[in-house]
Amino acid sequence: MTRSRGQLFYERFRNIPFSPVRWPFFYGWVVIFAGIIGIIMSIPGQTIGVSVFTDHLIGALDIGRVNLSTAYMVGTLLSGLCIPFAGKIYDKYGVRPVVITAGFLMGLTLIYLARIADITSFVSNLALFIDPAVIIFVLITAGFFSLRFFGQGVLTMVSRNMVMKWFDKRRGFANAILGITISFGFSYSPQVLDMLIQGNTWQGAWQTLGIISGVGFVIFAFVFFRDNPTMYGLIPDGKRIIKKKEDDPNIPLLKEYNLKEAKATFSFWIFNLSLALQALYVTAFTFHVISVFAVNGYDQRAAITIFLPSSVVAVIFHFAGSWLSDHMRLKYFLLLQVFGMLVSMFALLFLDFSPASRWVLIAGNGIMNGMFGILSAVTWPRFFGVKHLGAISGYAMGWTVIGSALGPFMFSLSYRATGQYDIAVGICIVAALTLFILGFRAENINRG
Repeated sequence: MTRSRGQLFYERFRNIPFSPVRWPFFYGWVVIFAGIIGIIMSIPGQTIGVSVFTDHLIGALDIGRVNLSTAYMVGTLLSGLCIPFAGKIYDKYGVRPVVITAGFLMGLTLIYLARIADITSFVSNLALFIDPAVIIFVLITAGFFSLRFFGQGVLTMVSRNMVMKWFDKRRGFANAILGITISFGFSYSPQVLDMLIQGNTWQGAWQTLGIISGVGFVIFAFVFFRDNPTMYGLIPDGKRIIKKKEDDPNIPLLKEYNLKEAKATFSFWIFNLSLALQALYVTAFTFHVISVFAVNGYDQRAAITIFLPSSVVAVIFHFAGSWLSDHMRLKYFLLLQVFGMLVSMFALLFLDFSPASRWVLIAGNGIMNGMFGILSAVTWPRFFGVKHLGAISGYAMGWTVIGSALGPFMFSLSYRATGQYDIAVGICIVAALTLFILGFRAENINRG
């Protein structure tokens, strides 16, 4: 049988600088730690990380907020279209080459963005026949594309998939650890980024992050990141765990599905569209949160302070749900996720009706966010196996990223047309209700 380039790479370098077999305990626990670091390193490419630098970019580039938002949307859309290709590269070459490349190129992107004002000025002086506004838009869009692609896309995808490959029967438990630590890391990140800006300027902050990503993280990834445990003579979970069939939703794995076969299944599209819809709704809500609350009679503080209690609810549901996912069918978590979306959407629709609506909104956001972390990680390896996990999860993440790009724009259109967000929320409610009904049929086709 012909060996792939990824297999040849691992045959030559898989035990450098050490072999996971010689680790004093199951190396999967180290993989969880490495996966956490990998996803934390994606923060500069996430919306929560970019938002801290938005006003600084507007001032430095003399660009309007709408134009900057449009550039961010275009860059994110292009990123979403390219992520499925990255998933196939991951399947072919494995985790270490891909994550090292992504970390290094994200570092270069951060340094590029730190010097974006100088770069746009230099290019404008060379291309005198082109409108400077066009040059600024193109160059900042390219920066956003690279940041979103390597940060939000590739680093997140390969780090999560690596952890999922090292666990099988304990996959939900591993995802619980992953989700809780990452949730707190993301929640605290705006404060860390703001401190970096205050101490080093926004350019210095991005340059520092670029060096950390392009040098420090690259070295860390080379040392600790490892792909499928079977490549090292190990097995997922560290030992074979035998459960009764009726207690285990993971068995039997009837076949390994490729992307084309996965896309031909009903369940793939129900889970995929549910995750994409949540990305669309949550990103739109977060992007416009102050305005959303303002049109319903609330001040800025009421808008901003919903995120902490919502994250607490999300952590609780994520931890409990991740543990239970080792013992229950995933369609029940899908139904709970869509239910959480519906609770949040209806609360948002009637936010001005009662102060209690704000707390209902917090609860709905927490439930759906907690379930999102489970479904986006556990579904694809359980339903379709790990052989083509990169291609399948990459394709699904592409839909999620595209949804996150379109959401804010869709809500903006609703506000521009009516001065409210009700039309956009109503469309999301119809879509969520449809997915909730269809979700009852979203079974794991790999169950015997």
